[in-house]
Amino acid sequence: MSRSPFSGRTFPLKLGLLGLGMLALGVSLTACSAAGAQDTLNRAISTRGLKVVTDQRYGPYDRNLLDVYAPTDATNAPVVLFVHGGSWQGGDKAGHKFVGESLARAGYVTGVMNYRLAPQNRYPTYVQDTAAALKWLRDHAKSFGGNPDDLFVVGHSAGAFNAVEAVDNERWLREAGVPISAVRGVIGIAGPYSYDFRQYPSRVAFPEGSTPDEVMPDRHVRRDAPPHLLLVAANDTTVHPQNALNMEAALKAAGVPVTRTVLPRVNHITIAAALARPLTFLGGTRQQVIDFIEAHRLK
Repeated sequence: MSRSPFSGRTFPLKLGLLGLGMLALGVSLTACSAAGAQDTLNRAISTRGLKVVTDQRYGPYDRNLLDVYAPTDATNAPVVLFVHGGSWQGGDKAGHKFVGESLARAGYVTGVMNYRLAPQNRYPTYVQDTAAALKWLRDHAKSFGGNPDDLFVVGHSAGAFNAVEAVDNERWLREAGVPISAVRGVIGIAGPYSYDFRQYPSRVAFPEGSTPDEVMPDRHVRRDAPPHLLLVAANDTTVHPQNALNMEAALKAAGVPVTRTVLPRVNHITIAAALARPLTFLGGTRQQVIDFIEAHRLK
């Protein structure tokens, strides 16, 4: 089966989300700098009433940091790890405050992580970071009112690759010390799970001489993996939808429960932006994520 393209460029996620946020707030990007737009958007998303702890170190490297957003009254709540996108070469947890706030308001203890970036770091470093961050969240879940055995991993774009690979390849959770039984579900949003990276600039994120069979998540599915939700943007021109089709087929072949949902109207940027509570009009991402967690959380 031929593998689908992923552009591999560091798409302008930050500016795209800023523009959408400014539109939602009635503010024109032409009236302010990108930095000013970021500040305005962050101010518009209040974390009042939430417990927020930033820059928690989950590993020894500079970017091994995560922020935690939690309801102040959380008791035995599901714990969610969010992994940002950026072609493995960019992105930052600070730009995804809206995800932490949104999921914490839904009742979940939420970690938003950074990870080591390419080209200085290549596969599997960012996958190992994802597993290590999940280990940290599990170890500290109770201090935030979370259930350490009710874990979910959510990722967008390159972060979806990281999330799926970290859970589905049995090596990474085993090495991190996270039992697969503690992970209740995985949500991939517009992820490049199955493509020949050697044809694209994103090859700098993978070891020289490596092949898709060695690194792609659809080649590494464990049979005891938890349920998956694969969200696809109907208007995505960055990650081809065949990636999700191939990933779905691999999960089904391993007997893993999987739902693949194509969301109308959204593209590669807006499918992630729609996680923000002020931007849910863009698409159904937030509700899909919440519905999946509610269906699979420990009761």
